[in-house]
Amino acid sequence: MKDAQGRQVTGRVRWRKFAVLAVPGFAATAALAVALANGALAASFAVSGQEFKVSAKSLEGEGFAQYGSVDTNARNDLLPVAVTAVKKAEIKSLCQSVVTHLPVIGDISLNLHAGQGKDPVKASDLFLDATQLRGNAEFRNLEIGRDASTLDKGPKGAQGLQDLFAQQADHVTINNMEQVAWATNAGTFSLSGLSMSIAKGKSECF
Repeated sequence: MKDAQGRQVTGRVRWRKFAVLAVPGFAATAALAVALANGALAASFAVSGQEFKVSAKSLEGEGFAQYGSVDTNARNDLLPVAVTAVKKAEIKSLCQSVVTHLPVIGDISLNLHAGQGKDPVKASDLFLDATQLRGNAEFRNLEIGRDASTLDKGPKGAQGLQDLFAQQADHVTINNMEQVAWATNAGTFSLSGLSMSIAKGKSECF
């Protein structure tokens, strides 16, 4: 393969070059075709045009994997994401928020809270397709730099494309988690003490 100046380019795709999948062109189209055929794209549905925010006091997870992938929306736009996958998770003080701007009315905020008491939110086969993730993390038996196609500690199907950067661990703890995401998938999702509210104006988890 050659660059725009006609110089020969060699080497494997790296994590920092993952955004090339979102660039129009033959190479990107071919890579995405392979990803679609292998089910390697992140969310199994067309995501909305709005990112949402998720925060939690803590997330405790067994069977952790993280790798790069791509979500798509109804317009077939390509949205690079970092997928965090967890086999079993317990989440304390979960907050989820999304702000929608409507003509004439203005901003409308949807907020969801759960796991505020002694019973945490519980999830299995949890996939979080994020564009930002912050918090204090601790891992047990961590592997960094593993090929994304060989991940085996996370949920079934938690694997990325061959040659892409990934990491995995037996256990993860994330305190004071803040995340901006396009999508969340889960096999089961038990929300203890669920409450949902809609309000005019901008009110977000963080």
